[in-house]
Formats: sequence, C-alpha cells, structure tokens
Amino acid sequence: MTEPQPLFDYIGHLPECPVWQEEAQALWWADILQGEIHRYHPVSGDHRVLRFPEEVGCFALREQGGFIVAMRSAIWLADENGTLVTKVCDNPSNPALARFNDGGTDHHGRFYAGTFWGPGDYNGALLVRVDNDLTPHVIQCDIHGANGLAFSPDGRWMYTSDTPNGIIWRTPLDDNGEPGARATFKTFAEGEGIPDGAAMDVEGCYWSALFDGYRIARFSPQGEELESYRLPVRCPTMVCFGGEQMKTLYITTTRENMDEQELQARPLSGAIFTLPVAVAGMKKGPFREA
Repeated sequence: MTEPQPLFDYIGHLPECPVWQEEAQALWWADILQGEIHRYHPVSGDHRVLRFPEEVGCFALREQGGFIVAMRSAIWLADENGTLVTKVCDNPSNPALARFNDGGTDHHGRFYAGTFWGPGDYNGALLVRVDNDLTPHVIQCDIHGANGLAFSPDGRWMYTSDTPNGIIWRTPLDDNGEPGARATFKTFAEGEGIPDGAAMDVEGCYWSALFDGYRIARFSPQGEELESYRLPVRCPTMVCFGGEQMKTLYITTTRENMDEQELQARPLSGAIFTLPVAVAGMKKGPFREA
C-alpha cells in the first residue's frame, strides 16, 4: 500500500486549509497560529510566505486575484501581497474566545468560515457564509469546533465536522445552495481519531483527516469507511486534492500542544504529506464576487 510522504523540507506549527491552485499548479495553505499563508510550487520548489496581523483560520483565493481571509477578529479581502483591503464582516462569535478555523468555497463561489470555541464549556462556535455580494450569514450554530467543510459533486449536500465532538454532519442544500436541517453522517469511537478537515472526490466520497488518530480515511456517501492511510504523526489537520490530474492528496499536520518527547518521537509533526490516490478529487473554485 502506498504511504504518505513529506511534500518538502517544511515543518509548521498549525498548518491548515490546503488549497490547490490549478492554473499555477501550486499549493497554498495557512499556518493558523503563525498568522501566515504559504504558497509552494512542487515543480520549481519555490516557497513563498505571506504574514498577517492575526491568526489565519482559513482563506480562499479570489477570482480576480488576492484572497478572502478569515482571521481571529474579522473576515477581510486582501490583495495578492496579503495586504488587507476591505473588511467583509466582524467575527460574529466573541473573538476573544473563538477564532476562525476551517473554511472554503462552494459550487456557487461563496466563502464559508467556521469558528472554534476556545473555552470548550459549551458548543459556542458557528459557521458563517459570505455570499458573492459580500453579505455574511450565520448558517449553523451549536458547534464546538467547526471543521470538515466539503460539498457533494452534485451540490445537493454540505458536509461539516465538529472535531471535539467527534461527529461529521451532512446538510441538504436546495437549488440555490441554501441549507436545510443537518443530520449525523458519521460518529467516531475512542481510538479511531476525530474528524478534522476534509475534501470530496469525484465519486462523492468524503476524505477526512482524523486528528489524534494517526491517519486519514475515505468514506462512502453512506458513511462506510472504504480506505484508511496511516501517517507517521498523530494529528493530521486537513486534506485537499491537487496535481495535474487531481489525484494527489495533500495532507496538513500539526505540532500544536505537543511536548518535546512527542516531537522527538514524531519529528515530522507539522509537515505536509502527499499521497497518490486512484480517484480524482473535486476541483475547488475561487471566491467569486458579484
């Protein structure tokens, strides 16, 4: 069985939100706690880092260039150099207690960003959608840590996960992409890992990074585990598809809250891994402004 391999000589703190840019054949990702967005071109080895004034929970490339970036206190539009240009909205959570976390775009080119409720005393996080006209909407609440955003190939379903609660949700979408009532797709027992960031393949199967589980896994549209791949680190954080045929899986991992003993035992914690897969992933489009 093919095993995940490090992408290049890089170790981050909390890498998340990998995004494949097809036209440039480049991988982007955020290091949340470092307040950075990275770009890496696998063919040339060029590695670029943009720095932001706060933690970068998630981001998306914009159709006309630059980024939409969800930082701790607010969501912003930024130019290609990372300069903040336009504030879209404030964090609708209490930014002192909840930073932005996982996010991405849907088939309509809208941007989603979920929050992570830091105190952990109740499910105080939420999921925000920014429409093409830059109008924000809170579309889901009762979440501890928003993660795992992905959309089915036909656009009829939105998948999300709540990592601390160990659950993946599935939400029906109408023709305009408006959400209905969410329902449980998959729950996880102790020792299986808990579902973090995710991606969708062209067959409608959901790939999840199983935080604290040393692995990533592929689930059928019915929630059956079809494949599992072991990692040499404990905490993968997210996956995305890329490469010329969209058959390379990129896997971000973290070293957040790990002691020296674990880091010595698992020095690749915080690296980005690649894994060739048999089924192509769904292409993720940029954020489109009206």
